[in-house]
Amino acid sequence: MTAKLSVNVNKIAWLRNAREGTRPDLLHCCQVIVNAGAHGITVHPRSDQRHIRPSDVYAIHELISQTTVEYNIEGNPSVGALPNGYPGFVDLVENTCPTQCTLVPDGPSQPTSDHGWELNEELHFESVRTYIRRIHAIGPRVSLFLEPSIEMVKRARDCGADRIELYTGPWCELATQHGIESDFSKHSLEKFQKAAEFARSIGLNVNAGHDLDLNNVGRFCSEVVVDEVSIGHALVSDALDYGLKETVKRYLSAIG
Repeated sequence: MTAKLSVNVNKIAWLRNAREGTRPDLLHCCQVIVNAGAHGITVHPRSDQRHIRPSDVYAIHELISQTTVEYNIEGNPSVGALPNGYPGFVDLVENTCPTQCTLVPDGPSQPTSDHGWELNEELHFESVRTYIRRIHAIGPRVSLFLEPSIEMVKRARDCGADRIELYTGPWCELATQHGIESDFSKHSLEKFQKAAEFARSIGLNVNAGHDLDLNNVGRFCSEVVVDEVSIGHALVSDALDYGLKETVKRYLSAIG
């Protein structure tokens, strides 16, 4: 099975916001990404609006609704409406009904997502289960951002998730520091293999993301069976060298 590619466009919005203008044109970039063959667009609208803004979420929804690609909105479901105009995460989901909603336990001060849900804590488990039920009532499938723990995968199934997204950051870091063929990297990759295999055995689909790039995504997808990879920062960085259209094609080729 070949994994699908969903491109996270946060960094394109971040670059636009650096000058408070309209360049780069986020919607045009999304169209280029779709035309290049990507299977989905991912956004992570944070409450401080550092990159993707609520208006972007709605505009991309309108664009995606005219295509056959998927729309994935990710974020922390507990974040509600704020004085800065952020309407609340679940409100954004209700008003767009994306294909997929990926729930991530990030805090407002985190520069990027850096850990998965801790579902052994009963408060977290019940809270996540409640949000999953609410989002299912809206329509999207729900994926939970997790570290490669068999126990967390089981708890994700128990609270009603449709998918998990494996947090690949630690493996990518080991592959960069010690080499992709190192024992450190191989041992880490085995955890992802086992978590993905277990997830499938109990009826969950599997996504993956964080720090995947042209140097490692092919290896990961050849060793771990995943339905989708979500890639943003590295892909946008590579676009500075190769151009956005060519970069998307290179990632699709690397994935297999």
